[in-house]
Formats: sequence, C-alpha cells, structure tokens
Amino acid sequence: MVDGSHLTLGDNILYTKSISSLAHAKGLLVEAELGRLSGSEDGMTVEEYEARFTDVAQPEEFIDETSIDALAVCIGNVHGKYPPSGPNLKFDLLKDLRALTLKKGVSLVLHGASGLSHELVKECIDLGVRKFNVNTEVRNSYLASLRKPEKDLIQVMASAKEAMKAVVAEKLRLFGSCGKA
Repeated sequence: MVDGSHLTLGDNILYTKSISSLAHAKGLLVEAELGRLSGSEDGMTVEEYEARFTDVAQPEEFIDETSIDALAVCIGNVHGKYPPSGPNLKFDLLKDLRALTLKKGVSLVLHGASGLSHELVKECIDLGVRKFNVNTEVRNSYLASLRKPEKDLIQVMASAKEAMKAVVAEKLRLFGSCGKA
C-alpha cells in the first residue's frame, strides 16, 4: 500500500511509481490511494476540511504512470468512526471511478469501511469494490475483549485473538470472500 494521498498529484505519481517499480520487480501487487480520507488512523488525524474526494479526472493518468494493481478511493468513506449522521457515500462517483478502473484492469479498494452497514457494503461490491479495510472494527473487538475479566494473561490473549477472528470471519462472509483463496 502506497499512500501518497497527502501529496500533489504529480508528487503522488512520482512517489507511487518508484514504489510500484520496486514492488513489481519482486512480484508484489501495489495498491495506491487517490483522494484523501478524513478521520484518524495510526495516530494521525486528517480533519474533515482536509479530506478530498477522488477526482475522476486523475485515475487514468495515475494508473498509466504508476502501473498500480489496485486503487483506494475516497467517496465519502472515513478512517475510524463515522459521524452520528452516518456514512454519506457518493455512489455516482464510485460508478464513474469503476468505469475508469475497469478498463485499466485495476481493482477498487475502500479504506474506512468499518461501520458501513451490510447494505452499503453490498452496494459497494455491486459497484466494483474488491477490497475493504475494516481495521477499526478488528481493533475495537480486540479492545472490547480486554475489558472482560479473565483469570490470567494467556486467557486474555486467547480471548482477544478469538474476538478479532470473529470480526474477520464475519467480514469475509459479508464481502463474499469465503472459499475464494
């Protein structure tokens, strides 16, 4: 995952192209990001006013120049928790982005998918999203399991691991990924 979303388009292309070249030389797939999600991730917060939807004028050049395999887009998705009003995803934008990435053979990715309803996830899948990041839900299940009293550290760790596995298993079913590896 190459995240140059904080850079200008030109700098993002140069940065992503260099990483893509190194990764592809090792037979690795490359995911990159266009647009900028608001919210908090890994100790960094992007304020709502700093967020940018993915511009439909950019993916074609970006993909051609960087040779990426997957494109993470911003259609109103956020890192961390959604506001009390809930998610406000721009499905028309997602349709346009899918049309562009489909002809380039690039998969669509949605970061900030924690907290999306099953209906919203299904609609995103129908519109071409092939990978979802749900880190907040997995982390929250781990933390919630730590709040349950256990007798010793081994039980606490086992409980936390099982809580995370349950979220991952549920998401694999929701995303339609079971039995496809």
